[in-house]
Amino acid sequence: MTTTEQPWLTREDLPLPARGVPADVEYHRVLAGDKRRIGRGLLTIVLLFAGMIGFSVIFVELSKVIDEEMFGRTEEFTPLRHVAGSLSLALLIPWAMLLQRVLYGVSPGSLHSVTGRFRVGVLGKTLLALGPLVLITVAIAALQGGAKIEWTDSDLIVLFLSGLLVSPLAAAGEEYGFRGLMFRVVGGWARSARVGLVLGVIVTTVLFSLVHGTVDPYLLTSYLVLFAAMAIVTWRTGGLEVAVVLHGVYNLALLLATTLHLDLGGELEGRETAVGSIENLIPSAGIIVATAIVWWMTRKSGPARTPAS
Repeated sequence: MTTTEQPWLTREDLPLPARGVPADVEYHRVLAGDKRRIGRGLLTIVLLFAGMIGFSVIFVELSKVIDEEMFGRTEEFTPLRHVAGSLSLALLIPWAMLLQRVLYGVSPGSLHSVTGRFRVGVLGKTLLALGPLVLITVAIAALQGGAKIEWTDSDLIVLFLSGLLVSPLAAAGEEYGFRGLMFRVVGGWARSARVGLVLGVIVTTVLFSLVHGTVDPYLLTSYLVLFAAMAIVTWRTGGLEVAVVLHGVYNLALLLATTLHLDLGGELEGRETAVGSIENLIPSAGIIVATAIVWWMTRKSGPARTPAS
């Protein structure tokens, strides 16, 4: 089916020709070619991770200097440290676009969607239709409580603004890097589009879940569900907008944690030793339902494809 038949899209969201994008292919197959180019793909993935780690080191170290020199703070976790980590992830958006352009010669804008641009209409529909569902499940999980900490008024303000404005950018950066670039790289290794889809979903989901540094069954399952769902909705809708919204709303758990005075630093820094519970899977249920709704909405027209030649 072509993108013009997508009920999720409006006329303004129709595809436009983009540099280096083959005609009539699904989102995850844009980087597929006559050769599988596994070596180039592995190099791309290594550079993607190098950027993620490098940006984090630079921003976090800079935040440490500012905290110590200007505010006299030496704690392992501070609001400024949290902002720095989020901004470093947000930089994966231009970094992933640059890698795609340099290593594959494909238009950076095509990473947004098969239309070659970011579909604001799709973002708005997703936010209104699915955002409340995910937010409610996240809120229910947050209300289960946890270790608490006393924050100063200034810390609470910074953490609140960071959770509202910067954390969604971090979620978007992760989507562009992993459900965008890596999904396309791995999805292009197989000869078959279906095999490439399965391979892309599994590899990106498992690898990025393990990167979060926990093997606790509840926490790991929550990551596996989230990242697999984000890959699936990206494929079904032919772009990253839905995944960006759902992941961004999911990350509002950080904002709720601040409101409830939970130990946000301890939760983020101690993932390798954290012990999860069944409550961690409540947001996963919301993500599964949202994914099922997207699948149902695109059952006659999805997945979206790039424009025909």
